[in-house]
Amino acid sequence: MTETPPADRYPTPTRDLRGSRVVAIILSIGVVLLGLALAFFAYNKFAGDDVEGQSIAYNLVDESTISIRFTVTREDPSEPAVCIVRARSKDGSETGRREVYLGPSDSGTVDVTTLIRTSQRPAIADIYGCGTTVPEYLTTG
Repeated sequence: MTETPPADRYPTPTRDLRGSRVVAIILSIGVVLLGLALAFFAYNKFAGDDVEGQSIAYNLVDESTISIRFTVTREDPSEPAVCIVRARSKDGSETGRREVYLGPSDSGTVDVTTLIRTSQRPAIADIYGCGTTVPEYLTTG
């Protein structure tokens, strides 16, 4: 009995290289378009607001209160805004926080001074962030 060589025992698959190249190109274009769409939505969701806060000075009032002075610049001053300011102790932990409502204004930049009550002796005050999404509880009452 003669033995059949292994290549003759099993059929070799025929591949259409042209078809697989087209599929690879289409998939590559799809992945690139999906990445661009995700980048667009992420940019729109996480891009900075049209409000920017800049800390000017802080002053220790007493053992549980610190004063902070800051400016807020808005692209549209007729739109209300809110800034979150915070106080931190010497070890860097947050010891107090306050939301500051900024109503509509005629000026694009406003100067604000506020007090922050703290749970420990404050060492520094800074701006945590500002935005145009004002919680309803700040505007009612």
